[in-house]
Amino acid sequence: MHTILTFGDSNTHGTPPIEVRGEARRFPAGVRWPTVVHGELGPDWVLVEEGLPGRTTMFDDPLIGSHMDGRLGLKIALNSHGPIDVLTIMLGTNDSKMMFGTDPERITAGIAALLGISQSQEMQDRHGGFKTLLICPPTVKVQGPIKDVFYRADEKSAALAPHYKNLAEHWGIGFFDAGSVIETSAQDGVHFTADAHQALGKAIAEAVRSL
Repeated sequence: MHTILTFGDSNTHGTPPIEVRGEARRFPAGVRWPTVVHGELGPDWVLVEEGLPGRTTMFDDPLIGSHMDGRLGLKIALNSHGPIDVLTIMLGTNDSKMMFGTDPERITAGIAALLGISQSQEMQDRHGGFKTLLICPPTVKVQGPIKDVFYRADEKSAALAPHYKNLAEHWGIGFFDAGSVIETSAQDGVHFTADAHQALGKAIAEAVRSL
């Protein structure tokens, strides 16, 4: 058996496009992209879903809480589960919120911190070695019911893919640009439709096979 751990934010959790601010919904298994990946990889694989709505790469959220810091979450996940064979990381969307004062380089720095954790000798030894796929999220559209906190996030998120790709190459890990196969919904500009989850899951499954 092989195990894949999918680490991310609400788009890994499976949050549908938001219609009413404050609602808490989730696509069912079979729709969420991690479960689509699992279905594509087959019965020899075990899926561990670690998607937390609001999670950032390395920032405490002043509105939600300090547990949004992905560094803490990744350490907990890698110490809670295992051994794993593949880790996927898709974060950066929430980092683009104006309140964090970031730019593409700063967001990429947060990803670098996560790779410093996941690729450390301690974590690799703990799991017997695992492969990592860094996924760049698609560009944010500043529209819909949550557009206020994503002011200018479109500019930042649109510039992330080359930075992520270069960082992945530097670390010698896999890279996939989610924006090459899907885009965020027109409803809220941040989350994915059910069809997008299906398309993304199939594409990521292929990327995992190629690691």
